[in-house]
Amino acid sequence: MNWNAKEFIWLDWAVMAVGILGVVWLVYRAIKKDKEKMKGADSQDYLFGKGEPWYVIGMAIFAANIGSEHLVGLAGTGAKDGVGMAHWEMQGWMILILGWLFVPFYQLLNNKMGKIITMPDFLKFRYTQRTGSWLSIITLVAYILTKVSVTAFTGGIFFEYLIGLPFWWGALGLIAITAIFTVIGGMKGVMTMSSIQTPILIIGAFLVLFLGLYELGSGSIMQGWANMMEYCRGLHDGYGTTHMFHWADINASGNPDPMYHEYPGFVVFIGASIIGFWYWCTDQHIVQRVLGQQKGEDNSVVMKRARRGTIAAGYFKLLPVFMFLIPGMVAISLASGQFGDFGIQMDITNQHDTDGAFAMMVKSILPAGIKGFVTIGFICALVTSLAAFFNSCATLFTEDFYKPMKKGMSEDHYVLVGRIATVVVVILGLLWLPVMMNMGNLYSYLQGIQSLLAPAMVAVFTLGIFSKKITPKAGEWGLIGGFVIGMCRLLTNIFTETGSKAMTGAFWENTTWFWQTNWLVFECWLLVFIVLLMVVVSFFTPAPSKEQVDAITFTPAYRKQIRESWGFWDIVGTLGVIALCGCFYAYFW
Repeated sequence: MNWNAKEFIWLDWAVMAVGILGVVWLVYRAIKKDKEKMKGADSQDYLFGKGEPWYVIGMAIFAANIGSEHLVGLAGTGAKDGVGMAHWEMQGWMILILGWLFVPFYQLLNNKMGKIITMPDFLKFRYTQRTGSWLSIITLVAYILTKVSVTAFTGGIFFEYLIGLPFWWGALGLIAITAIFTVIGGMKGVMTMSSIQTPILIIGAFLVLFLGLYELGSGSIMQGWANMMEYCRGLHDGYGTTHMFHWADINASGNPDPMYHEYPGFVVFIGASIIGFWYWCTDQHIVQRVLGQQKGEDNSVVMKRARRGTIAAGYFKLLPVFMFLIPGMVAISLASGQFGDFGIQMDITNQHDTDGAFAMMVKSILPAGIKGFVTIGFICALVTSLAAFFNSCATLFTEDFYKPMKKGMSEDHYVLVGRIATVVVVILGLLWLPVMMNMGNLYSYLQGIQSLLAPAMVAVFTLGIFSKKITPKAGEWGLIGGFVIGMCRLLTNIFTETGSKAMTGAFWENTTWFWQTNWLVFECWLLVFIVLLMVVVSFFTPAPSKEQVDAITFTPAYRKQIRESWGFWDIVGTLGVIALCGCFYAYFW
């Protein structure tokens, strides 16, 4: 048997079959035991899950973030642009803000409302009913347009390059399997599979990295790293792809840095942080992993477990750059032919080729048998990430739309409605797929939409928590106004291919500042505009009620509980995440 075969052989298929059956059995066993404890269906257990250990929370947050856009998009971006996209991944420090700052606020509101809240609940309580409803609508639309469709699309590419499965078979099969898994398993199934997939995914991805460097260095991992850095420094007209910040300098040949137009200077860090703040601190998809830990326990215990879960997730979040992005850089180096023939062929100017970078590495670098084992983790990652999106959609619809309209129904009924909502999301995601495939570069499309949604979310949540003077109507104006402006910009992006083409006519020629401004610069100015809009509106609209202000006021007793929820090792763990992020920036500056 050829252990170094550069394709799937019978041993890989056998390992995959046994492994998948094992995962199915473990998930089924966990769900069955959980139902026995529940003694009947409970919609909040189905949607939020029950109290889990801090390390499971950390793995669940990490697993919810890792999807096929990482396996395909992040590795492909690493092959094409190096560490330029690492700003969006080196955000372990941002998850700490969720644990240290936002968890106490959400927990305080949970106590006041007497239930586990969703993010729309928070806005309804702090601002107006319409504000929360609009957040639910915006979130559901965003999930359908970006999360579900993108994950399915990139999953199809991954399976196409890895095992030769036709694109549509992989994409549709992934959605169908995940939908069934989510409807049956609920949050308990997602949490269980998260704890299974995370170690396999980490081990498998690092095997790809180290074995790839080993091959590139002819038996030396250190030499492989040196060869990768040497080759990538010569890309992009000699500017290289080994640094995170790009400036408007002109090199000796008179050429500007080709990445400056897309990632201008320090603005890239600010823009990535705005998106990160929205995603990690206010997005239902992530925050739900923390909110699900608050069932009938002492506040300090709940906050301690949730905070430590976010600290653990902060360390996990340091890994994707090394698991996916740098393997993409290794793949393009192996494909160059400068260091030998490794059976990987890739054209850096072909987006489809670079998107297949990670799958090519798995197929060409890993030994027989290990390919099958590692692929199990990747399949679990795809299913878990997509299932998390489905579950969050079901939560938003059931808790924020259906329950207020149909009060007093049985818990079985609410669970059924959540499952139907999941199926509807699946159908809408499938209908959007063909449209999305004709909208240009996948990763640019994804980040571009997030940059248009994030500013409104960041402004509304931040001002709502930190300011007692921002009025309910100001929050409503900020969220709706920001969303409308963002969608107008999205329409111009579609017409101009993100500003690369010009629109003719007197009106369009006088509004180039709107549709042709760099996407990150636009994102920053949009945030400034929304903040100013909310401040101005607050001068002319009724002040928030005492109840709304009290919702964001910490009493002495509650501050005492917060202080009791953290200790020495929480601080050490937090500083460790920050220090590691700083070291990465220093090395790849």
